[in-house]
Amino acid sequence: MPIDDLYSAGIAAGWRVHDASTFTSPRTFETDVAIVGSGAGGGISAEVLAQAGLRVLLLEEGGLHTSDSFRDMDEARAYRELYQEAAARATGDGSIAILQGRAVGGSTTVNWSSSFRTPPQTLAHWAAHHHVSGHGEREMAPWFEQVEARLGMSPWAMAPNANNSVLKRGCDRLGWESHVIPRNVKGCWNSGYCGLGCPVNAKQSMLVSTIPAALAHGATLVHRVRVRTIDHVGQHASGLTAEALGGDGYTATGVPVIVHARYVIAAGGAINTPALLLRSRIPDPHARIGKRTFIHPVNLTIAEMPERIDPYYGAPQSVASDHFQWRDGATGPMGYKLEVPPMFPGISAGVFNALGDELRRAMAALPHTNAMLALLRDGFVPESEGGRVRIADDGSPVLDYAVSDYVWDGVRRAYLSMAEAQFAAGARRVRAAHLDGAWHDNWPAARKAIGALPLRPFRALLFSAHLMGGCGMSDDPTAGVVDSQGRHHELRNLWVFDGSVFPTSIGANPQLSVFALTLQNVSQLRRNITA
Repeated sequence: MPIDDLYSAGIAAGWRVHDASTFTSPRTFETDVAIVGSGAGGGISAEVLAQAGLRVLLLEEGGLHTSDSFRDMDEARAYRELYQEAAARATGDGSIAILQGRAVGGSTTVNWSSSFRTPPQTLAHWAAHHHVSGHGEREMAPWFEQVEARLGMSPWAMAPNANNSVLKRGCDRLGWESHVIPRNVKGCWNSGYCGLGCPVNAKQSMLVSTIPAALAHGATLVHRVRVRTIDHVGQHASGLTAEALGGDGYTATGVPVIVHARYVIAAGGAINTPALLLRSRIPDPHARIGKRTFIHPVNLTIAEMPERIDPYYGAPQSVASDHFQWRDGATGPMGYKLEVPPMFPGISAGVFNALGDELRRAMAALPHTNAMLALLRDGFVPESEGGRVRIADDGSPVLDYAVSDYVWDGVRRAYLSMAEAQFAAGARRVRAAHLDGAWHDNWPAARKAIGALPLRPFRALLFSAHLMGGCGMSDDPTAGVVDSQGRHHELRNLWVFDGSVFPTSIGANPQLSVFALTLQNVSQLRRNITA
């Protein structure tokens, strides 16, 4: 069945889309609203404001890649073209890998489509501890409903693939809670290649939903452009200073791009948005920019199953468990959500932490391999303050994230929970994804060994695909960068609409939280502008 290339048809019909790598002389844009970043926050903002009749300019550092280029379903191509630093982004010391999108559509183009509402416990915590208003469970409900309808979000209706079935079976046998994951898909082919770019336009990323809608309403998209600074005088942002990037999407061509705008929206995501504000020397009297950056630290256990798993096929995530998420309340020992990741050959080779014959054996066993992951809920207690975004000498972002004893305790308990679930599901053997992790063929032996593992950086394999915080919202200007509506406390025409405004981590995959919070806040901004 042929799949339409939305952008070829749209550009032919008059959509204003510019590849900055083709610019040969300085370019200047005049606009009502300049949006930096085209992911969850930027895409939602562009659609709402363009439909209101405003001139909208959407700027994206990554390139425009569409379903035509995703059909090879090639890992190497996807990581190189669609991820920050070609999927090599990591914390400042290199101990935690970070997977974050970098293309038109941002991380929504490459995530696994899991779509959870912000847990009510998280919303209540924000109100009680971070001076956040207007975003309680009842207040957010209509915005979640709108986004879910717009992007086709509903619990996955097909049977879980074998990889997710391991988690479901383990939870059932242990009496643990589990649930079906809602996904933002329409007409999904159940291929499993979501993380490499959807080849059939089924995943309702910003690439195929809100950005085309914004372009159809007159918005302008410029891709392969790096915004260096938000220009400002006094309490007013006047626009942006940017530079065109070459065809590789990374190297500056030397061609300047200047934007004059009445309003500026920063939507580059946690890490990139705080770095932009720091580079711009945005007023920060209470030194909040970049602080309290959260990552849902993720650890893994690996199981060899008797049945064929083929962990690279089928909806990547369709089952989750919150059994350990809130059992000790929001502020007790660290809670975590259990899920499974897809296991493609390239990324699996890194997860296995093996070389030579050992790596060959592990890769040969990949069709029978299940991995289970835990999303550790950081940011809810003083012992879990998150990390800090800073800028290097060249202005590029760096995330420093120290893992505290409180977090390490969560890591160990998560290892134990995941291994227990895998054995309950019938695993032949299980090991923690840890440099000192060994295979064990029974739960008592694994429990004893995991209890003795040394937990420190570079020994335990940790990664993150969820970046939050760094420009936290709070109605108290001493405690946040923006207020509860996303408006900057110092610059009156600067808004932040992305996951960087979260005062803590979410405790669930965050894309729906960004969508709904942005829709609520940008709708208020639209009313203010057009009144």
